[in-house]
Amino acid sequence: QVQLQESGGGSVQSGGSLRLSCNVSGNTRSRYCMGWFRQPPGKEREGVAAIDSDDTTHYADSVSGRFTISQDNGNTLTLQMNNLEPEDTAMYYCAFLGGDDVGPAYMVTAGASLTGYINWGQGTQVTVSS
Repeated sequence: QVQLQESGGGSVQSGGSLRLSCNVSGNTRSRYCMGWFRQPPGKEREGVAAIDSDDTTHYADSVSGRFTISQDNGNTLTLQMNNLEPEDTAMYYCAFLGGDDVGPAYMVTAGASLTGYINWGQGTQVTVSS
């Protein structure tokens, strides 16, 4: 059973940076896709960025050029967030899906529809003030 634990959230001013980390335990798969999702208050969960075991990445248009996703052999998932905007305020969740049926682009665009197939972390809050 894969378990995920996020850390690194917090409050920053517009233009600031935060680095989110996700510790992955129990992963026995050599092929996988991991990602970051976020859920703003009152809105659906949406895909932000994803990366697979080959380090292929995909980003939502809203964060492309500002966020960078990386992973360490399926053990740690990181999201470097720069030039944060108030619109980035949300609960951020780490996600893991074993195998290679789902790639990074599909994980990001499918968003909440993957609920039920994905292992989720508990989430970490990111708040950006103007």
